[in-house]
Amino acid sequence: MRSLLPLLFAGVSLAALASHSGVPSITPVPGDADPNSAWMKGHLERVEKAKSGGSEVVFLGDSITRGWETSGVQVWRKYFLDPPYRALNLGGAGDRTEHVLWRIDHGELDGFKAKAVVLMIGSNNIGQRKDESTIDCLLGVWEIIGRVRAKQPTARIILTAILPRGKRADDPFRRRCDEVNRQLCTLANGRDVVWCDFNSQFLLPGGRL
Repeated sequence: MRSLLPLLFAGVSLAALASHSGVPSITPVPGDADPNSAWMKGHLERVEKAKSGGSEVVFLGDSITRGWETSGVQVWRKYFLDPPYRALNLGGAGDRTEHVLWRIDHGELDGFKAKAVVLMIGSNNIGQRKDESTIDCLLGVWEIIGRVRAKQPTARIILTAILPRGKRADDPFRRRCDEVNRQLCTLANGRDVVWCDFNSQFLLPGGRL
């Protein structure tokens, strides 16, 4: 794994290294292609919100991000929704990296100029695909970073750690999350991509959730 990391900073696309094998995590697909599905309707609503412009901070991810507008709505309204941030929530329930790639390709980052994009993604890659390797998940996140930089070239990306899964430190899902996070942080350079890991705030002594 470490031998691949220098390629990231040399500007070589990791996706190009894996494209021959059809890696799902970097192959853009909708979460549900049915035009009447809740997933697709949610995507279209987010595209319209993006078109309205004015958003300076974007939260991009899965249901954890989506939760800011449901269980976290009071905090969202108090700190993020109004100026100066005018935050835009681009969280999609159940999304993996390939779904976020599809959403970006279909307009969710178009029509406005953000100053920051807060990215948290990869939990469902780990939770839904037991056979997905660390590098596959990493590839998906790296591709998303590339898409964000192409669509929002002046925005700083705040790359957040995948939150802990499982109640105990030895939970297999927790271990996989930790493994991905140990490599995920290397995608940040401290300038246009900044690493943010607050997982310790969710853990008790001994690593219990």
